[in-house]
Amino acid sequence: MPSTIRQIPLASATHHHTHDFHQIVITMCGSSEFEIEGLGGRVNAFSGCIVPANHEHYYSGNGYNRQLILDLPEDAPALTGENRELVALFDAPRFFGLDNALRHYLAFMESELAQGFDASTNSFQQDRLAATLLGSLKARLGEANPSNQRRLDLTRINRFIHQHLAEELRVADLARLACLSEAHFSDCFRAQTGLSPWQYVKRQRLNAARQLILQSRLPLTDIAIQTGFANQSALSHAFRRSYGLSPRKLRQGNAAPVAVSASNAALGPLAGQHKFY
Repeated sequence: MPSTIRQIPLASATHHHTHDFHQIVITMCGSSEFEIEGLGGRVNAFSGCIVPANHEHYYSGNGYNRQLILDLPEDAPALTGENRELVALFDAPRFFGLDNALRHYLAFMESELAQGFDASTNSFQQDRLAATLLGSLKARLGEANPSNQRRLDLTRINRFIHQHLAEELRVADLARLACLSEAHFSDCFRAQTGLSPWQYVKRQRLNAARQLILQSRLPLTDIAIQTGFANQSALSHAFRRSYGLSPRKLRQGNAAPVAVSASNAALGPLAGQHKFY
């Protein structure tokens, strides 16, 4: 199937879904909110996110906004044949900013799309435009040289995650803590833990939520907020995918929950664990 490039505003109400194709979303003006499987936050103009296929994501627009969206089926020309290496971009969710060169290329894309194309060639033109953008992103976000990888201080990273568990957490925040570029940090992290940063953080969020469900009487809505999920629905979906049952079912099966503080439940049981989101 061919790729599709479209421009739309996002409504202010929060929506969520999954789809069986990859997606690139770039905020052209205004701002938006994105959370992809527990990772995310505000996306300002000329920033974007990578949404891998079958990843639940929540999204909304802030006021007047315009989004450039690339829908990319796995068998699209932009991701197959000579472009097949570009599918590596979708190994995990990621947020990124656009430099001046990419901003100029987006202006060119908009100009091309505004021209309109003959129906028989339109899809191929959109795939060509998409492949160039994906190649440029991969060059900027691509893998670091393994010889340059170094050991990360996971104790310090864990401490930072737990201190900010209820807040927006991005790979860039953790990379800054390690004084590395986002791409280099991600590669070092995966080599050291076997997980991408977003998988590691999501696991930490779920572990903290599970402790709160079992050891406190806090409402599930409060637990979701305190562990960094957008809402109770986002927590429940991620919980079922990871543990095979809903938070409510887990709590019902726990005979005698004890009252503990949210900070103790979120921080204490997880200290020293090298797992992530």
